[in-house]
Amino acid sequence: MPSAEPTPPAPYTGFDRMFLAGRWQPGSSGSVGTDTDPYTGETLTEIQLAAPSDVDLAYGAAREAQPRWAALPEEERAAVLDRAARIMAARRAEIGGWLTREAGATAARVGMELGILEAVTRLAADHREPAPPEVAADVPGKENLIRRRPVGVVAVISPWNFPAYLSNRSVAPALAAGNAVVLKPAGDTPVTGGLLLAKIYEEAGLPPGLLGVLVGSGGEIGDRMVAHHVPRVVSFTGSTPVGRRIAARAGLKKLALELGGNGPMVVLDDADLDSAVDAALYGSYFHQGQICMATNRVVVDGSRFDDFAGLFTERARALRAGDPRDERTQIGPLINDSQLAGVRDKVARSLTQGARVVLSGEPSGPTGRVLPPHVVIGRNDVATAAEEVFGPVATLVRADGEEDALRLANDTEYGLSSAVFTADPERGLRFASRVEAGMTHVNDTTVHDDVRAAFGGEKASGLGRFGGEWVFEEFTTPHWVTVQHAPRDLAF
Repeated sequence: MPSAEPTPPAPYTGFDRMFLAGRWQPGSSGSVGTDTDPYTGETLTEIQLAAPSDVDLAYGAAREAQPRWAALPEEERAAVLDRAARIMAARRAEIGGWLTREAGATAARVGMELGILEAVTRLAADHREPAPPEVAADVPGKENLIRRRPVGVVAVISPWNFPAYLSNRSVAPALAAGNAVVLKPAGDTPVTGGLLLAKIYEEAGLPPGLLGVLVGSGGEIGDRMVAHHVPRVVSFTGSTPVGRRIAARAGLKKLALELGGNGPMVVLDDADLDSAVDAALYGSYFHQGQICMATNRVVVDGSRFDDFAGLFTERARALRAGDPRDERTQIGPLINDSQLAGVRDKVARSLTQGARVVLSGEPSGPTGRVLPPHVVIGRNDVATAAEEVFGPVATLVRADGEEDALRLANDTEYGLSSAVFTADPERGLRFASRVEAGMTHVNDTTVHDDVRAAFGGEKASGLGRFGGEWVFEEFTTPHWVTVQHAPRDLAF
């Protein structure tokens, strides 16, 4: 007789409060934030927002709790992270439901985020500080020791597009390394971006004070978090303009910034068009294009351009846009009206700049935020190619050979993700080595994340790296200690 399915845990409640100093309480601002479903417009929760005094409260509790946490053996900290990962697995349906309702995530998009959310937590649980390197000393009888220790308190400010994962890829390793964290999720996704994580870590047994979650405005709460004297590292994922604002306010703090992107996918003259079109469709339209790694531009060799453009447009037209609750839906709603207006403005400006829009459509759905796939053909300097669109819009750009394709790919202030398609992998590797980006994928989409790899950008796309051992370098600091085993001769 088959064994019964395990009973799912009771759903979390209480998302009308935030997690401050180890307890659930309303913010002190007197203002209320309304969290809504981007597809239906339904109110999901209302939260009394944080005031600047709540920032002080969260940081004070974090600073007090952190030394005891750092003093625990790595295995004890890892056990909390391991329990958190198992709770995430047990609550997959609950977390996924929130991602659909709050972030407008389709079924495929939910599955992707749940997978990497658990993976980054398990990676943090498995982390062990490597053995200190052996460093020769230039003084007789002296021993050099270089150890890494936690920075103390980490400020994390996360975005709305992959809210649970992009919060936890900083929260989990920061905690594993012995730090405390104060997290501010995006206003559009306060539950999936922060409050759910707080519930999970609380259930996993994380000691009080080590994780605080503040829900409030970026201008008031975010700026105070960044400028505050307590945190030693600010981890931010979001737009380049806000990243520059953070850099100007942070003072003498370490910054881990993953900012905007303008991902080029280059299709060389020997590429397999079917594979390239499939990758470009996914890169351009997955999660409505609301991904920092999205394929913003497809740069195609002139000898293949017409064939590529025809096939790409035909397949884009067949994509299904609509309700993210319908498992057949491939393109769901944009997150809010401001985002929709910005995307449509870039398309309109591209038209005035000489581009052709060969596939378009009007927004639909209960809130009017479901924008069907758009295909623009234009130069590299039209708005949809030159700027990060963050919507379901692909711009196809014609290149005059490989060197021109490289020039076009690099002709942007951004440098996050990129890709190149060619029948010759060695040619692809040579091309990739000249792309000015933090990540380049040969014969694959620009939208790819691996929690074990170095994830980050160049130029205006950010500072530092997430993933693998690289993120632990961001959240720890080297400490040089020496031991003098025999008296040394000094000048006096």
